[in-house]
Amino acid sequence: MNSNEITQISIAGLKIGITGLQAAIEAAQALAGASEEEIAQFLFEYLKKKNYIPGAAADEYRQAFLREYKKARGEAVVEERRGVSIKVLGPGCAACRQLEQNIMAVVAELGLPADIEHITDIKEIARLGVVSTPGLMINDELKAAGHAPNREKLKKLLQEATAR
Repeated sequence: MNSNEITQISIAGLKIGITGLQAAIEAAQALAGASEEEIAQFLFEYLKKKNYIPGAAADEYRQAFLREYKKARGEAVVEERRGVSIKVLGPGCAACRQLEQNIMAVVAELGLPADIEHITDIKEIARLGVVSTPGLMINDELKAAGHAPNREKLKKLLQEATAR
């Protein structure tokens, strides 16, 4: 595993790039039987060598690192979420870009807090279960594949997602 690989994770509602997360998780496997606090502290100490971690956010980073460790081990975790999580899935074609622009416009119109991510990596798109693009996921649920919903449909999907 490349110790300089950057992985995006959610910390305090923001997507943050972390260098060496996978290598840290692999190193933490040696701590079998340790408490969650010990594992979180190990990951924190390991990762702060290669990443800027604001002192005031240290606890949020520890929690996020532990959450990623648990996910890597296949444990069920509750994802941190503030607002709506939206993923546009597509290689960057005109339809994908238009879908992303429409989503941004609808999110702004509704005044929703949202994390919008455009995933262009074909392997990641396939891993998420999409075989034809553009695809749309809202709060990790596939809402469209092979077509881009119009703005009215996007508005309805986002309103439904926030009502839950």
